[in-house]
Amino acid sequence: MPKQPAIHGLRDAMKKKVTRREQFLSEMDAVVPWGRLMALIAPHYLKSGPKGGRPPMPLETMLRVYFLQNWYALSDPMAEETLYDSEAIRRFAGIELGDDRIPDETTILNFRHLLERHRLTEAIFADVNAHLADRGITLRSGTLVGATIIDAPSSTKNKARARDPEMSSTNKGNDWYFGMKAHIGVDVDSGVTHSLDT
Repeated sequence: MPKQPAIHGLRDAMKKKVTRREQFLSEMDAVVPWGRLMALIAPHYLKSGPKGGRPPMPLETMLRVYFLQNWYALSDPMAEETLYDSEAIRRFAGIELGDDRIPDETTILNFRHLLERHRLTEAIFADVNAHLADRGITLRSGTLVGATIIDAPSSTKNKARARDPEMSSTNKGNDWYFGMKAHIGVDVDSGVTHSLDT
């Protein structure tokens, strides 16, 4: 016998754990000045769709999807896919599955191009930065640092014919490695690698 579908609100109320994604999105929902940003974009956004076509997506939904793309490094197709896949993402975007349309990748692309064409991406960043600075929070671009393991045979010796103290063993998944870590620094804006430490 097939299971009865759960009532949507009841299912959420029964959930016992708040995920890191839900916590992050809740915090961002509280700190981003949505009203100010929508007022900035509204003069450039369509009030109605093409004659006889679908009405445009709500501005706030599209703005929230744009922020999600930036926070999670989502391409336009992946943003659409994630909206279908994740309840937390849909809730943040203000989309109720079954009741609301989900923007397709072309709609998401067109919104991003609208922001770029009117140089609104810089204005959004400046506005959010000013809003957060008023609350003592700084947002800026910077460096991503990634670490990788450089594998070496366990018998590696240094010049004194002893095991190198800089090398050690570590596990990654279910495999053990003997070697060193490499830390790679990449500039967020340009994507250029600027440092490598081993």
